[in-house]
Amino acid sequence: MIRFRAATRADVPAVIALLTDDALGATREGSDLAPYLAAFDAMTVEGDNTLIVGEDAGRIVATYQLTFISGLSLRASRRAQVESVRVATDLRGRGIGEAMFADAEARARAAGCRLMQLTMNASRKDASRFYERLGFTPSHIGFKRDLS
Repeated sequence: MIRFRAATRADVPAVIALLTDDALGATREGSDLAPYLAAFDAMTVEGDNTLIVGEDAGRIVATYQLTFISGLSLRASRRAQVESVRVATDLRGRGIGEAMFADAEARARAAGCRLMQLTMNASRKDASRFYERLGFTPSHIGFKRDLS
């Protein structure tokens, strides 16, 4: 049985392993844990920015980042931004993703959010089908600009 909980600093290496366990992540992530630990510490201080892990028998098998954003648009709707969604490769197709998004939605509703949103790399065709099956609509076009 998978239990979703807020990540601890000790979970960061397992989360990075999940992030690197796919074709895109393998080219984007690094092996030096120091920047990841610093980012985790910053997220912890920010408050409405939480790393969640799914744990099964002591193993971290899933992760997502959940950020709550207050804003004025849509009648001052608070929204939940979901990022960095991963499930261990060997466990995909077993309902963990659905359970993870049920957890994210429950947390978002408890925080007073009226909207849940996410972005994904356009090359992730399987992920796109998964999100649409969960009721997400590809309603916007996203843009990114590298600032490094």
